[in-house]
Amino acid sequence: MNAPASPGLYGDYGGRYVPETLIPALDELSRGWDEASADATFRAELDELLERFAGRPTPLYEAARFAPAGKRILLKREDLLHTGAHKINNAVGQALLAVRLGKRRIVAETGAGQHGVAAATVCARFGLECVVHMGSEDMRRQHPNVERMGLLGAEVRPVEFGTRTLKEATSEAIRDWITNVDTTYYLIGSCVGPHPYPAIVRELQAVIGREARAQVLEQIGQLPDAVVACVGGGSNAIGLFAGFIADKDVRLVGVEAEGAASLSAGRSSVLHGSRSSVLADEDGQVLDAHSISAGLDYPGVGPEHAHLRDSGRAEYMTASDAEAVAAFHQLASLEGILPALEPAHALARALDLDAETILVGLSGRGDKDLAEVLSH
Repeated sequence: MNAPASPGLYGDYGGRYVPETLIPALDELSRGWDEASADATFRAELDELLERFAGRPTPLYEAARFAPAGKRILLKREDLLHTGAHKINNAVGQALLAVRLGKRRIVAETGAGQHGVAAATVCARFGLECVVHMGSEDMRRQHPNVERMGLLGAEVRPVEFGTRTLKEATSEAIRDWITNVDTTYYLIGSCVGPHPYPAIVRELQAVIGREARAQVLEQIGQLPDAVVACVGGGSNAIGLFAGFIADKDVRLVGVEAEGAASLSAGRSSVLHGSRSSVLADEDGQVLDAHSISAGLDYPGVGPEHAHLRDSGRAEYMTASDAEAVAAFHQLASLEGILPALEPAHALARALDLDAETILVGLSGRGDKDLAEVLSH
């Protein structure tokens, strides 16, 4: 295994812990991303696709009936994007990069299915082969998204070992990539994995934070007291936080699932190619995570989140399944918005957070979760 060098480190976290066979592919990816980022044509094509294909910018909506007395809660409406979640921001950018690198086969992992749908969507748009690895338990509880991926032309491969959820799906996607590295681009869905993936995903999702910061200043004339987002792998949260990290008076609050709290209850360990805060025992063995939300059901987190926690710039809380479901029902009945179960965790903590003006990342819509919510 290759220990991390200096690139891609966030304090003590990040780096590369991968088989030697993947180092050339990661070096190629790093060079390709650096060149694409500096290419005005690439940036212009990405911006155009985000506007005309994905539906950016997304609005900022004040949930006045949902907010308790004395509070203002503003929702960054990523649920209104094409495919119904923030995942399309990252998928569009990485698909453009894959085409630039000459890769015609895409492999992806998915938990809640939203990244799988986004990957299948952009592959259909660019004419790329798409294979999505998904735990069979997640396929059961997120069946509508499995059907959507199939209609979009993707092959969904069930993963039948372990907890049959996101951790195992990610492991299987990495195995697929190693086996087919010459022809395949691994379109990772969150800010996890070996360098340069956390940096790529962060930059592609930072559009959320840039928009939100400008919108809140225009809409209410000041920055929020707190910015709140759910955290599984952490891509929607790091994208939203990116717009406010330099604003030291703005609290950054990540909300994990109570049964998958890798930042609140984890330890430093290596998972899926990088070092971060991981649910693991004293011997470093990764523990099982649980959440009613398939997108938060992951025992690790992006390395930048672990660094933000250690530095004190961000704080991380938890919400239970019951609290998330209650917030889901409350937003639906008071505002006419069905949130995904993932951001419902953030909504639950926003209700009792000690802050007056709170910006919440509404990372996805709840259509995919109706069966889980109604059976809870």
